[in-house]
Amino acid sequence: MSIPQKIGGKIESRDQLAEYLASGCKPKDEWKIGTEHEKFGYSGDTLKPLPYEGPRSIRATLEGLRDEFGWEPICEGGKLIGLSSGSANISLEPGGQLELSGAPLGTLHETCDEVNQHLVEVQAVASRIGAKFIGLGASPDWTQEEMPMMPKGRYKLMTSYMGKVGRFGTHMMYRTCSVQVNLDYASEADMVKKLRVGLALQPVATALFANSPFFDGKPTGYKSWRSRIWQDLDADRTGMLPFVFDEGFGFEAWVDYALSVPMYFVYRDGRYIDALGQSFRDFLEGNLPALPGETPLLSDWADHLTTIFPEARIKTFIEMRGADGGPWRRLCALPAYWVGLLYDDDALDAAWDLVKGMDAEARECLRRAAAKDGLDAACDNFKVRELAVESLEYASAGLRRRKRQGANGLIPDESHFLDPLQEIVETGVTASDELLKKYLGEWRGDMGPIYEEYNY
Repeated sequence: MSIPQKIGGKIESRDQLAEYLASGCKPKDEWKIGTEHEKFGYSGDTLKPLPYEGPRSIRATLEGLRDEFGWEPICEGGKLIGLSSGSANISLEPGGQLELSGAPLGTLHETCDEVNQHLVEVQAVASRIGAKFIGLGASPDWTQEEMPMMPKGRYKLMTSYMGKVGRFGTHMMYRTCSVQVNLDYASEADMVKKLRVGLALQPVATALFANSPFFDGKPTGYKSWRSRIWQDLDADRTGMLPFVFDEGFGFEAWVDYALSVPMYFVYRDGRYIDALGQSFRDFLEGNLPALPGETPLLSDWADHLTTIFPEARIKTFIEMRGADGGPWRRLCALPAYWVGLLYDDDALDAAWDLVKGMDAEARECLRRAAAKDGLDAACDNFKVRELAVESLEYASAGLRRRKRQGANGLIPDESHFLDPLQEIVETGVTASDELLKKYLGEWRGDMGPIYEEYNY
């Protein structure tokens, strides 16, 4: 999850809220790709999650990355809780999941190089301290009680709140991982079209990247239990956002939505002030109970936008959020899928034609069905595997038309990053299917081998 924002001064008028979103508009030649991915750390001998403190721990991992690879420390309350290098960050999810929030980069070749370098560095540090990391959408057999809590003020506040608004909020916080990509838009109209396509096709991404069939030590009956968790979490800030498809949707409509989402906190002077359930609208009027008489900074608005968790969301960019964390070779496929679809005009038009006939009920049905059935999911006349096949064709064509070369011109474009997904649609076998086959076959119902066979 995000680190505190450091932008702007006092908000003088409501107009600044939409202006902040509009400030993300960029000409096409300045569009970037920002890849984020999370992974679980565990002890190599006990196979249990890493604690925050100790010689074999999350803190030791951060310290190793700082000392051996030159990352700059980010601290809160005297605790090391993240790292930075240029515009890239390494942060901690509530249960110690280690997240790379990559720098905004121009090509998939660059962002994949960044992911690879990060994992090489993490592997080097982890090997030295006896830790390992694994890419899964949900922890397969760790209980909620076994998960540590990272020493970040926002997580302490969120934990108490999440237990009151849905069944699975704390499970999401402590026992899930995802891979995401942040993409730019040229204008309000461009944002609208990309967000609509992004939301409508999130179930396809969920199916293609399904990698969490286990929870609490047994199969769940779902290909993506991580996605199932998000269905019963906090209705005020999650979901498929039907209003995005309404006529007239734009930055102002997103502001109205975000203002209706209850607050979590206000960040001041290095500490998180409890504003749970309070209203940013009241904050604008100087009537926030947590800070009576004080009005918000632009950084407060930016922070508030990070506490909204739909399947796709906008800040000053669009964030695609529907995929499980996964194995090393598939981490670059998620940005490739969305860049191919959204950064090429013809691919974007084709993708919109593919999904524009869906209504809100169909989109929500596909979201739920994809979590359970993966590529076999279907609702009305929409079949996820067919949507995957067609959208991958559009994405591949879009990447070829981009003509972003790699390896000093030896690789003509970025379309090869989609190869893992092409294999999935051709075989119908997702990562979850692979795991379930092994669990029911050669592993003989034992979850232990997953840690040795699937770690980075």
